[in-house]
Amino acid sequence: MRGLTTAAATESRTAHGRNVFSAGHRTGVLVTLRQVFTEPMFLLLLLTCAVYLGLGQTTEGATLGAALVAVGGISVYQQRRSDRALGALRDLTQPTAQVWRDGAPVTLAIADLVVGDVLLVTEGSRLPADGTVHDPNDFTVDEAVLTGESVTVSKAAGDAVFAGTGAATGRAWMTVTAVGAQTELGRIGRSLETIQTVKTPLQVQINTFVLRMAWIGVGAFVLVCGVNYARSGDWVSALLFGLTLAMAVLPEEIPVAFSSFMALGAARLGRLGVLTRQPQTVESLGSATVICTDKTGTLTQEGMTLRQVYDAATQTLLPVPGAGAASAVLVSARLASETAPFDPMERAIAVAYVAAGPAGAQTLAPMIHEYPLGGVPPMMTHVRQAAGQAMTVTAKGAVERILGVCRADTATSARVREVARELSAQGYRVLGVAQATPTPGGFPERQDDFAWTLSGLIALENPPKANAGAVIRAFGEAGIVVKLITGDSPETAQAIARQVGIPAAGTVLTGEQVMAMKPDTLRGQAGATAVFARMFPEAKLRVVEALKAAGEVVAMTGDGVNDAPALKAAHIGVAMGQRGSEVARQAASLVLVRDDLGGMVDAVAQGRRIYSNLQKAVAYIVAIHIPIILTVAAPLLLGWRLENLLSPIHIIVLELVMGPTCSVAFENEPAEPGQMRRPPRRLNASFLAGRELGRSVAQGLGITLAVLGIYLAAMTQGQDAPVVRTLVFTTLVLSNILLVLVSRSFTLSAVRTLRTPNRVLWLLLGLTLALLLTTLFFGPAQRLFGFAPVPAASLGWCALAALLGVGWIEGFKAAGRAWPRPPITQEPAPGA
Repeated sequence: MRGLTTAAATESRTAHGRNVFSAGHRTGVLVTLRQVFTEPMFLLLLLTCAVYLGLGQTTEGATLGAALVAVGGISVYQQRRSDRALGALRDLTQPTAQVWRDGAPVTLAIADLVVGDVLLVTEGSRLPADGTVHDPNDFTVDEAVLTGESVTVSKAAGDAVFAGTGAATGRAWMTVTAVGAQTELGRIGRSLETIQTVKTPLQVQINTFVLRMAWIGVGAFVLVCGVNYARSGDWVSALLFGLTLAMAVLPEEIPVAFSSFMALGAARLGRLGVLTRQPQTVESLGSATVICTDKTGTLTQEGMTLRQVYDAATQTLLPVPGAGAASAVLVSARLASETAPFDPMERAIAVAYVAAGPAGAQTLAPMIHEYPLGGVPPMMTHVRQAAGQAMTVTAKGAVERILGVCRADTATSARVREVARELSAQGYRVLGVAQATPTPGGFPERQDDFAWTLSGLIALENPPKANAGAVIRAFGEAGIVVKLITGDSPETAQAIARQVGIPAAGTVLTGEQVMAMKPDTLRGQAGATAVFARMFPEAKLRVVEALKAAGEVVAMTGDGVNDAPALKAAHIGVAMGQRGSEVARQAASLVLVRDDLGGMVDAVAQGRRIYSNLQKAVAYIVAIHIPIILTVAAPLLLGWRLENLLSPIHIIVLELVMGPTCSVAFENEPAEPGQMRRPPRRLNASFLAGRELGRSVAQGLGITLAVLGIYLAAMTQGQDAPVVRTLVFTTLVLSNILLVLVSRSFTLSAVRTLRTPNRVLWLLLGLTLALLLTTLFFGPAQRLFGFAPVPAASLGWCALAALLGVGWIEGFKAAGRAWPRPPITQEPAPGA
């Protein structure tokens, strides 16, 4: 088996194209520019710039033109930054295939496969192209994506297989016959890359809020235009100040901040070894209340070791390796395994078999018939026969199933069950092994129908990972309940649960018990049970659905084809990156690159940090928009002598300051202390209403009082418009700087957060202060903004007003630390 050469692969790609169904997901520069140019803020700026130029005010027009470039540049930069982050994640999550090229096996991206390639297909993988099978080993395929039939199809050498179908069991090599649009799947017009993305609750809340503010902006625009025109009779002036208020009202930073936070958060998770298939998943991580984890390879170490063999004939328990380990039990277990094993259990059996050194250990008789793993509990059977030798029939599987088909007497069954319980209680995975006499006249339809004789038991060790206990404790401290869901026996599952410290490890349900329960009963039992044993796909799915119905936010880990339904049903499906099947990875929303559940602790911590920082950013934007809006509107509506101080130039400068602060500076904020010792937030918790919105509005009104106080005091003293404008703008900018500092934490004092590193935030605040000083003391900028020189004492009063308008919230936070409110946790669903 040599496959194609590199040159032949290039020729094939030229002739047949790449193995893709669409042009890809990346957003081009032109698409990004179109999105930016159609943003409401950009259109408002463009209209205002046109008005200034139409009036012959070229300086103001040129300034707004520069602002257009700045706003567009910042938006393009943020969008491209997010696109690059997501593009890198897509590259990491792209499936790969093991292919023969130039006579050697190599790993290639699915998109790089060409007609003529020879590739390996293993259990749980999606077939990446059409092809023909050769060298199949217990190979069956799920073709439901093409046929709608859920029954798997066994494939023999020479059979055709199709892109998009899934390898249900076994493995095989295949030669690619069609790629991309030329495949059967491509011809019937389906695309594997088409994903229907549903807006998350937070996205809906943000979109609704921004839409409402946009309508308020329209109303404010009409109102200000009407009042201005009624008083001045100058429609141009009325239009300009109406546009000023419209720009002040529109919170266009919020959707930009949301997309930036999600994309950059997903990129941060990727660097921690947690890949997100959809960046919106980041939003849900902080809400997880239950994590359902499997055992093998997640809580326990990779691979297995066969440690003990129980010989039913002699009723002796033999250590492995050790004298007598090469018993008939070990031989039968090896014969009942694949000739070239790929399952960790079968690999452990093969290693022990070779080490024991029975005659013919290096070669096995050819398999002439097999019964794949099936049934509940499961078992599998292999029939082997070498030329000129007797036929052998062997099986292995769950102890209960093997005892059932062997029909052993009561005493023998009781003794075997007792040994199995003792081994399971030590954390071993225990399998039953049996052999049968070949039946004359062919093979029975069901493997149960052979005349079975019990050989004994084998016990495989799969100890917990070194960090498993620490991971379970970390989840507990974060208020997240851990449940173990495994196909192992109840005794083995409980032993491992106790070893890693899962609370309430003594509570257990089996898959059959789960399926027998009514939905209402299961809803209560699922929440109270920590260990689920002898689980199969339908039972796993029922447990996940029951927990969701009880109001829990469920994260589910899995690695096999059978885990896919539960992974897809969970709020957060988590697949293993190294040993996980491609089907599981496709169904999951997160992939743990290193197969380490500790990555989920990091993911939850990042999810909470990102959500908390997004809350801070939005609270800041809402709070700072209120004084800008009221500073423009209140003097006009109250009939003050100086009513139109701020122009579009002042507003756009403030917007240029606020945008990066919101979407970049707050995104870089580190996690607050104690974040992972708080309970999860409610998944349906309102993001922009109630207590949070009230707090932001109060902050905004405090700043408004400070700004309008300076406004009114200066006007009462008879100061002219340039001086009042200078003082008002200075107070606004200083209030913005102080608001950023107090908004870094909802609970910690601003003095304490000063010690928290965030170089990006300090850079932006420094640029904001430099911009203010430039407009105050640099002549051309001073004239452009309509400012006038003011004494240092007046600037000091501005600083004091800003400090009072913003600083009161520190007293509120101090009161909250002294008398903390009880945490808000998940509420059960009605009827739970």
